[in-house]
Amino acid sequence: MNDNLVPGYDDVWLVVPLYNEAAVIAEVVRTARLTFPHVVCVDDGSSDDSAREAESAGAKVVRHPVNLGQGAALQTGFEYALSDPGMRCVVTFDADGQHQVDDVVVMVERLRRGDVQVVFGSRFLDERTKPSPLKRLVLRLAVAYTNATTKTRLTDAHNGLRVIDRRVVQQIHLTQDRMAHASELVAQIGSMQIDGHPVAYAEEPVHILYTDYSKAKGQSLWNSINILAELILR
Repeated sequence: MNDNLVPGYDDVWLVVPLYNEAAVIAEVVRTARLTFPHVVCVDDGSSDDSAREAESAGAKVVRHPVNLGQGAALQTGFEYALSDPGMRCVVTFDADGQHQVDDVVVMVERLRRGDVQVVFGSRFLDERTKPSPLKRLVLRLAVAYTNATTKTRLTDAHNGLRVIDRRVVQQIHLTQDRMAHASELVAQIGSMQIDGHPVAYAEEPVHILYTDYSKAKGQSLWNSINILAELILR
């Protein structure tokens, strides 16, 4: 472990699905590790140098021999993190630089209050995130569908930034490999019980930074429409 890292988050693992992000992943990992020492990147069959770049920045890297999809990558990352007996929670964190470490700190501290087992990030609880009007509409439709089909009430069901307690991670078994895994994860949490009680959750406002790079990688309006279609057709 790097002795220069900020103490206090040694029990947190960042789980990063990784697919052809060689251009940015090293910087993403280095920035995250200034606060969170444990980062596992699940290289999902990348054809570029993503895995090597992530390792060079200090991440643990687990490799899928072929592309299996983001849901499968998250499940692999969860299982890797669970192999650390000192892990108390995982953070699902995107590889393209759109998530902010400062938001993760707030979310982890929210979880540590002890009254919830999951903290979801929401881009709709403050004004920092600037999706286009059409993208906002599609995401609103997606969250409405998710709320109607799960036992949850969220403002942003398809935000990839989440903090999840170990006991919840132990019960998650994702089978949706593509983008519909986000709704599957929410549905599993919504129907899950810990110590005989429903899983308690909260939302925290987060800033999703839509850069030209992240838009080109899949944050376009068309991608959002695909997510909505997958939800309805799955």
